[in-house]
Amino acid sequence: MNRLKTECLGGECSVEKVNTSYLKSNLFVHGKKYKYFSLQKLEELGFNSISQLPYTIRILLEGVIRQLDENLITSEHVYRLANWLEDDKKNEIPFMPSRILWSDMSGGPAMVDLAGMRTKIFNEGGDPGIINPLIPSDLVIDHSVMIDKYGTKDALKYNSNKDLNRNYERYRFLRWSQNAFENFQIIPPSTGIMHQVNLEYLATVTTTKAEHGEQYIFPDSIMGVDSHSPMINSLGVLGWGVGGIDAEAGMLGQPQYFLTPQVVGVEITGNTKEGVTVTDIALTITQLLRKKGVVEKFVEFYGEGLSNLTVPDRATISNMTPEYGATVAFFPVDEETLKYLRLTGRNEQHIKLVEEYYKSQGLFRTTESEVPTFSDTLTLDLSTIEPTISGPRRPQDKIELSRVKDVFNEILRKPIENGGYGLSEEEIQKEVEVQHRNGSQSILLTGSVVIAAITSCTNTSNPSVMVGAGILAKKAVEKGLRTPAFVKTSLAPGSTVVTQYLRNSDLLKYLEKLGFFVSGYGCTTCMGNSGPLPSEVSKAISENNLHVSSVLSGNRNFEGRIHELIKSNYLCSPPLVVAYAIAGTLNIDFQHDPLGYDNDGKPVFLKDIWPTSKEIQEQFINITPDLFRSEYSNIFMANKEFNDIDIPEGKLYEWGESSTYIQEPPFFKDVQLKVNDTKNIRNARTLALLGDNVTTDHISPVGGILKQSPAGQYLITKGVRPLDFNSYGSRRGNINVMIRGTFANVRLRNHLAEGKEGGYTTYIPTNELMSIYEASCKYKETNTPLIILAGKEYGMGSARDWAAKGTYLLGVKAVIAESFERIHRSNLVGMGVLPLQFKDGEGWKELGITGSEKFDILGLEGALNPGAIVTVSIERKDGTSFNFGVIVRLDSYVEIDYYRNGGLLHKVYRQFAGQNERIRG
Repeated sequence: MNRLKTECLGGECSVEKVNTSYLKSNLFVHGKKYKYFSLQKLEELGFNSISQLPYTIRILLEGVIRQLDENLITSEHVYRLANWLEDDKKNEIPFMPSRILWSDMSGGPAMVDLAGMRTKIFNEGGDPGIINPLIPSDLVIDHSVMIDKYGTKDALKYNSNKDLNRNYERYRFLRWSQNAFENFQIIPPSTGIMHQVNLEYLATVTTTKAEHGEQYIFPDSIMGVDSHSPMINSLGVLGWGVGGIDAEAGMLGQPQYFLTPQVVGVEITGNTKEGVTVTDIALTITQLLRKKGVVEKFVEFYGEGLSNLTVPDRATISNMTPEYGATVAFFPVDEETLKYLRLTGRNEQHIKLVEEYYKSQGLFRTTESEVPTFSDTLTLDLSTIEPTISGPRRPQDKIELSRVKDVFNEILRKPIENGGYGLSEEEIQKEVEVQHRNGSQSILLTGSVVIAAITSCTNTSNPSVMVGAGILAKKAVEKGLRTPAFVKTSLAPGSTVVTQYLRNSDLLKYLEKLGFFVSGYGCTTCMGNSGPLPSEVSKAISENNLHVSSVLSGNRNFEGRIHELIKSNYLCSPPLVVAYAIAGTLNIDFQHDPLGYDNDGKPVFLKDIWPTSKEIQEQFINITPDLFRSEYSNIFMANKEFNDIDIPEGKLYEWGESSTYIQEPPFFKDVQLKVNDTKNIRNARTLALLGDNVTTDHISPVGGILKQSPAGQYLITKGVRPLDFNSYGSRRGNINVMIRGTFANVRLRNHLAEGKEGGYTTYIPTNELMSIYEASCKYKETNTPLIILAGKEYGMGSARDWAAKGTYLLGVKAVIAESFERIHRSNLVGMGVLPLQFKDGEGWKELGITGSEKFDILGLEGALNPGAIVTVSIERKDGTSFNFGVIVRLDSYVEIDYYRNGGLLHKVYRQFAGQNERIRG
């Protein structure tokens, strides 16, 4: 039975049905009986290769067996996964997780959409209470807090209060959602970052569910609405980042369908040298796997070196999954997993349950475990890794620490078209004197570090680098070192546990003496919530067009993300963030240049204050299970101010037309139950002509709202002061702000914008330069469909639903690119925007497209197949024309169905509306 068996009747064929009742087994732990679906028993049915499958494939296989209903999940899916070694990896399989993990940035708009569905159902005469999450969903409010105040004891309280006041209306809506919807809970602001809270508290590794009087046990799994959700893979929990649109559908009971993945095995050998941090390992792996090419693939780690990586080390590596383009970066459950569960205060009975279940399923890794068969493999020897940073624009641009000064100076001078900044020697030698408000003076130079931020779950979840930063700070302070006045310093731990163990280790006070006071619990600088620079610093930079830098212990450093005035942004470990803050510049060779001078005027080098592994280990005595239990014991009620927000009652949300935060979504207003046939796209115009590596940061409204931007001007007309603009992320529930912020990034390079950076384009009919939003409005007046043309890796970056929602609302019907990043392509499909891919070796440059042409996209009528070739017919201004073929990147029949429906949300709405019709009938 290890081959696909079929039964054909009347020309229709189906696979032989899998008898799941035979696969049920019993597990007894602490005198309690659990049922589970045994992979070993599947082998007894004739699938002889199950034990050779990668762990990730085995976990997916368990899921389709357990959730088999011959409707959404069929026996054919079981066969495909069980025969993964022989599968051609071109078949779709489903994933339905045990829970959904949201940040407030994506979770807020999702709940707005669900509230909008309820309004639509109600207006159609139905019961709005029929709309509820069907899968347990946790929302962690972590993406909103900004570093408005820093370097003082009251920074945390100030920023937290400002966050609550600034986002009061949005938080009020979320509090209403928590009460109005079932299966939905919120972890309040100022408690931690979603991925770290998930790792330290929410994740269970195994899940139990009562069904038909029996208690079933199965692997914990997630869909996370943030691209860094694979961080939980470090704990042996399978899950990955999806777009908010996919997660909304998942929350409402729809599996995510994707092509059977290739699994790349990464063998870890050896151990790190003294002085090398886990951040260095993560950045090295990022470059290694980007070079290998793992986009849309699973990565699974194996080898004897895994025993040298703790779960926090693994978490730092898995967190960077989207930076190397993979879907997951998985570490199987093993002894390290159990150690971490104990360290973080999980119940001992539950830990035993985890151990017994995974061993019973053959999913528990030991040093004697058989190495699975992978699609491809590569090896990393930890002993070869050197101290590293990455930048200035991408996480995969790794630079060994010893070469930073040389590489930085090289890239300053390199021409822009070759990836540099094209600065002249005169510009590089600029010096600007700054008079600070406290009366001190400093000199800003090219490469000065004006932001140094210890932030992001990537590193703050790892005690070794956080304690290391504290020890380095202690040694620096004792030698009399300080940070220059122009450096904006901040510490944003991923959970309150971090603050407590730094305090208990007596290290927090030394970080504070260097300016690293706790400024908030959230993503902060890593997602662009760095807050304003001091006015005198920003004035000096802007008036002198000075090229300055930032360093952060985060995972993202794309252009325009950290701060609009900072052009070079570098990722590094927390200890290096502190070191660069002291040095005040990227233009330093730590081997030969001193960080500063001690109280006796002697030079102090990095090696003089770098913490040893022994010093770090000695501090781990202050990290105990009781600490985790204490900090998480009351997490849902930890923020009294948030929980005291007065909220409306009822199943329906009361939309306010004057609100600048929450408005009824437009996505369902005109949706009918009948699905119309797809049509060809005719007489389309190009809204944007883009190059390679356009990120979701370039597309999605993100970061601060500028006064002169279309969104800023809109808010001013609504009576909002620029001081109260808040961020795009905080206003994701208002389509009028978000549509104006789409493609509004100040670093966007649209080749239709006459060389002007930012959210501009040329309105082709009149050849006028204007904002992309304004051009979109003018095209809508004539019912002109729009397209986007782009190069390679279009949409790389965080999983932002609004990168697709905004594209859709601007009137874009199709995006034609040389290649897509996984999540954004899926999100485009989810919004009914057609992703099309140029054939190999072709692109808009190669085809001589200027963006001034008219486009017909033909072949969309009738039956579409995944990966079909359709024709694009172009008419130039001079009347000449030519055709070329593109690949339809609807990768499965499920995605074709979504596209036919006008998007995934429309599909889900129709299912609920149809159910409501049956109930009323």
